[in-house]
Amino acid sequence: MGDKQKTKILVTGVFDILHQEHLNFLKKAKQLGDVLVVGVESDLRVKKMKGEGRPVNKQEQRKVNLEKLNIADEVFILPEKFASPADHLQLLQKIKPDILAVSSHTAFLDKKEKLMQEIGGRVAVVHQHNPNISTTKILEKTS
Repeated sequence: MGDKQKTKILVTGVFDILHQEHLNFLKKAKQLGDVLVVGVESDLRVKKMKGEGRPVNKQEQRKVNLEKLNIADEVFILPEKFASPADHLQLLQKIKPDILAVSSHTAFLDKKEKLMQEIGGRVAVVHQHNPNISTTKILEKTS
């Protein structure tokens, strides 16, 4: 009679300026299991993805902001070299999530599903993307 295996959920993202959509997404992901692990994109990768002037908050600040929400059980910064499927697989093998939680507008969903199958896990779309609320939109309103 050992301990029941805890279900581990992995979420990754930029989480630059935390807003209601982030909170909803994280709460829904957490409901899938016992342990929520959040990977925060590195400053270098955010700049490549979102362009000059991003991220607004540096990676360490974004990590702290997520920790303060008390939703995630663990928050870490993703490697700067994290573009190839091999990089993703290596991370998944290290973390061993049962579920990769994503939102409806996640990129490369089919590739993510294949990688999760390789480690015996699955992808769950837990949140419908709301195009009206995003860090990009918030920044557009303030500039």
